[in-house]
Amino acid sequence: MSSAVPTSASTTPATASASPDLRHLPGSSGLRRTQLALFGAGLATFLLLYSTQALLPVLSANLHLTPGQASLTVSAAAIGLALAVIPISALSERYGRIAVMTASVFAAAALALVIPFSPDLTVLTALRALQGVALAGLPATAMAYLAEEVHPRALASAMGLYVAGNSIGGMSGRLISGVVAGAYGWRWGLASVAVLSLLCAVAFRVLIPPARHFRPGPVNPRALLRTVTGHLHDPLLGRLFALGLLFMTVFGAVYTVMGYRLVAAPFNLSQGLASSIFAVYVVGTFASALSARVTGRFGRRGTLYLGIGCTSAGLLLTLPDSLPLALLGLVLITAGFFTGHCVASASVGRTATHGRAQASALYLAAYYLGNSLGGTLGADAYHAGGWNDTVLVGLTAMALAAGVTLYGTVRAGQAMRSRMIGVGS
Repeated sequence: MSSAVPTSASTTPATASASPDLRHLPGSSGLRRTQLALFGAGLATFLLLYSTQALLPVLSANLHLTPGQASLTVSAAAIGLALAVIPISALSERYGRIAVMTASVFAAAALALVIPFSPDLTVLTALRALQGVALAGLPATAMAYLAEEVHPRALASAMGLYVAGNSIGGMSGRLISGVVAGAYGWRWGLASVAVLSLLCAVAFRVLIPPARHFRPGPVNPRALLRTVTGHLHDPLLGRLFALGLLFMTVFGAVYTVMGYRLVAAPFNLSQGLASSIFAVYVVGTFASALSARVTGRFGRRGTLYLGIGCTSAGLLLTLPDSLPLALLGLVLITAGFFTGHCVASASVGRTATHGRAQASALYLAAYYLGNSLGGTLGADAYHAGGWNDTVLVGLTAMALAAGVTLYGTVRAGQAMRSRMIGVGS
């Protein structure tokens, strides 16, 4: 998924500039191994992170849960990842990228093998939270590893394949668990994802080339805290963090609740068929690829307005009890979300003048907190008033995102006028 951004704890991460000839070049066997290894790591990360999302109606039926209670199994993992991403990124500076990624992916896969045996919601939610903490070590270090070990000419394609692994993992985790659960129950649905994630973990460890450019450094908690605090006080970065949270609030709400809506009247789809709607997630891959071109034409704020409008239109389209309109609305919501997310996340790196890794980590934390917030609010709203209330949650988040973007537009206009007055005087 495009949410994976560099989150190294160092303000001046190690690079390969001192020995460029040793970095993996386009077409080299080292590059191919790196790409395949991190594709597997990305696949495992998002297979596991969203593995329960397609199962929520089945969990509700089998464990006698409300939608809000069942959604905690998704929110807990997202919160665990959000809270752990910055401290674990600091560990990667001390103990190495590969060590942290290996520990993360195997710990998360091991927890996945245990989770299907959860006796109740409390145990299931606690294990999912621990799994989120374990997964934080992958998006926190994968991009840093690529930047250090891959030649600049090959970096874009390597990162593209890693993001593709994220996207495919996010989609296939929902699809596989949902389809298997429809036939054999939720425990087997989660077990199938666990086995696949373990295979991905083994492939990652076997394929990943040794790090040749990483230089361990001391972890300085005070310096890290100063950097993080400075970013939180930066007005523009604060708006970008808010946008990531608000866009993900809509995405989390819609994808958490849509399964409930489709298995209920008037649609009455089977669990397996309802889970197949997550194939729409692939739209995000294309929207992410097009976002740079759209930004070049309309500018960052113009593209944000476009993403907000597209998402809002999609939400409105899902209101009638029409399956074709619901699917079309989901396509627009997905495209709008990925468009806004890509613009906001890319702007973080350009805005931060120092500590870019920490700025990206904060964005990622806000992003996953938004996922947790949206899933919980959307599910509670659905339980209280049906799908229309879930849509209201999403439209409220988009109205706030429009307000944040409009405020940024006004501030930018004021700054431009001030510069023109200064030049004129």
